[in-house]
Amino acid sequence: MKNYLIKISVSALLVLFLLPSCKKLDLVPTDRFTDVTYWTTAAKADAVLNTAYSQMFNNNRFFLNEALSDNAYNGRGDNEGVASIAAGTYDASLGRVKNEWNDHYSGIKTCNILLENIDKVPNMDATLKERMKAEARFLRAFQYFQLMTWFGDVPLFEKDITLQESLNISRTPKAQVLDFILKELDGSLPALPKNTEYVAADKGRITKGAVLALKARVLLYEGRWQEVASTCEAIMSGSNGSYNLFPSYEGLFLPQNENNSEVMLDMQYVPTNRTYNNLFDYVPISVGARLNNFAPTQELVDSYLMTNGKSINDAGSGYDENNPYVNRDPRLTYTVVYDNFEWKKPDGTIKTIYIKPGSDPDQSTKMDEYAAGGVSSATGYYLRKYYDPTSITNFVSGLNLILIRYADVLLMYAEARNELGTMDGTVWDQTIKALRSRAGFAETTALNFDVSLGQTGLRTVIRNERRTELAMEGLRIFDIRRWKIADQVLNGWAHGAKFGPPSIDKGYIRANQRVFDANKHYLWPIPRDERSLNPSLSQNPGW
Repeated sequence: MKNYLIKISVSALLVLFLLPSCKKLDLVPTDRFTDVTYWTTAAKADAVLNTAYSQMFNNNRFFLNEALSDNAYNGRGDNEGVASIAAGTYDASLGRVKNEWNDHYSGIKTCNILLENIDKVPNMDATLKERMKAEARFLRAFQYFQLMTWFGDVPLFEKDITLQESLNISRTPKAQVLDFILKELDGSLPALPKNTEYVAADKGRITKGAVLALKARVLLYEGRWQEVASTCEAIMSGSNGSYNLFPSYEGLFLPQNENNSEVMLDMQYVPTNRTYNNLFDYVPISVGARLNNFAPTQELVDSYLMTNGKSINDAGSGYDENNPYVNRDPRLTYTVVYDNFEWKKPDGTIKTIYIKPGSDPDQSTKMDEYAAGGVSSATGYYLRKYYDPTSITNFVSGLNLILIRYADVLLMYAEARNELGTMDGTVWDQTIKALRSRAGFAETTALNFDVSLGQTGLRTVIRNERRTELAMEGLRIFDIRRWKIADQVLNGWAHGAKFGPPSIDKGYIRANQRVFDANKHYLWPIPRDERSLNPSLSQNPGW
């Protein structure tokens, strides 16, 4: 799918704007596309579907949504509005709130246009047509899921509405939107291939597995545990596609392993044609970054277990605060750059990253050293995950960004079974043990099921496993919101490494003070501009 995602023709873009205003007249214009003249080939329909794929999500939100959570900090500017949201200073006029709303409805519009018009294509292969309809229904459900997650009640419509209708439509109760999403996912499933049935050119298109994985996530966010478990089992059984954990956690995020058997849904990119360069401002400056405006927090680093499976605060963990990165979960090294990190360069050589103030042997540059108010990391940490060794100047990369992977299915299944009170050694081995073994844990204390933890203890373990396995993949903010702990973990200081004044927070950098008001911040406000245009749109509580 790398190729078709970027070949969005001018005609496809034109049709999005012209079709709503076109009327079927006896005399059809010949100087532009209309609903009569556009839908003449399957290729033209596919161009519109490609547009819908391109609108699904974007790289900026993929990364920066982590800074909405306690995993990361956006230190310079207000990229995607995350600094304002994290500080609790935003309102209904914030650009991110408005853009989030507009972008999802733009994607919905594209899907509706395709679904309303594809039957006009003459002599189109029936199987292909039904598959494309199913893809569009999935993408539309994905957009509504994002809207519902951020805003709660949102306007729901299944056709391309007119401008006048858009100015009078009211918000649909969340329960109805949820029902629609699940109906669309179930309805799209029969016409979609398994991941093993697509030819190479179509890799990245929606599959049966992707539908079930998104359905599981939707149900997870609603706490419908039995349905989560059964949906995950439908994936794990292998009857809806072939999925398994990629053998290497580090390798999972490298370009040579794109479209591997762990990937269930991703954003497809193509070097030099469809790219992003977020890491230009995320990785160490000494390896070619411009500056740092996105950095992991100490809270994230602290969540990584010791290799014996114990938390750093557990008795007998072996954690040494003065040597904090030794004997830690290997996923830490594949995700976060810390002081004395050994960065593997594309030519195979190693560059040591010096972050502790005064530690760089070359004090004439000391690029990566923490310095309050400087251009280096505000937390004393940099990003490693999604570094593309094949990226070109300024870290321009075509590496795909994974939205759902099989590891997430295993984590959802573990969480559901524990909440149902049916977590046991077999489920543990299928899920948490499998993930830790792949990560590189070897000690039995980290791998074996501990029944003495009970449901509450296992809940803590599973939630933390989810955090460390999926760190920097944009999911933490949704987890802490659905667990209703955002008001606990997003109030107070986000910290960095122990490079600050010893008298304040034991020397851990105070990077950013967060505010999360439980009375209103679990839902975003309906954009002010939308409500100004449409008085039928009500507002969320507290806004």
